[in-house]
Amino acid sequence: MTQKPVPPRPGRGAAAARLAEILRVDHAGELAAVQIYRGQRAVLERARGQEKLAGHFAEMQAQEAEHLARFDRLLTEHRVRPTLFTPLWRVAGFALGAGTALLGEKAAHACTEAVETVIEGHYADQVAELAEREPELAAELAKFRDDEVAHRDHALEEGAREAPGYGLLSAVIGAGCRAAIKISEKV
Repeated sequence: MTQKPVPPRPGRGAAAARLAEILRVDHAGELAAVQIYRGQRAVLERARGQEKLAGHFAEMQAQEAEHLARFDRLLTEHRVRPTLFTPLWRVAGFALGAGTALLGEKAAHACTEAVETVIEGHYADQVAELAEREPELAAELAKFRDDEVAHRDHALEEGAREAPGYGLLSAVIGAGCRAAIKISEKV
């Protein structure tokens, strides 16, 4: 469910302001993703028989860390400050990851599926918005979106929708992601 691309705001500096929002929110999202996987790994690496799953989450965390490093560089390059909510997203992401892992393997996958579903649409909207005025960045975001889709698809293959309370868990996580996106763009 993607929205219509956001046209650039009128006025001097509007395109730069919108780019700053995009970079800020994407940086926040990748930071939160790294923390979610860290939280899941913190639980699963200590659980007997979960070594393979913990290893898979480590691979996804490394991929998210690459995305985060790119956004770190883009923030510096464009002189954009990160969201003021960075400390909160760091803690909330870790807690979400650890909490869903404590609920079990299927819940951990449900978390990934819910987050990545929202992020896929978010990146798709940005790619459409930036395609003409920032084609190189749009191409990078499209690659990141593809990575997120792969994470989501893997979570679905591993039974994300079989998690106890899946509907509620997915709805709450998705709503939290959408709220964090709106907040991080502006603050």
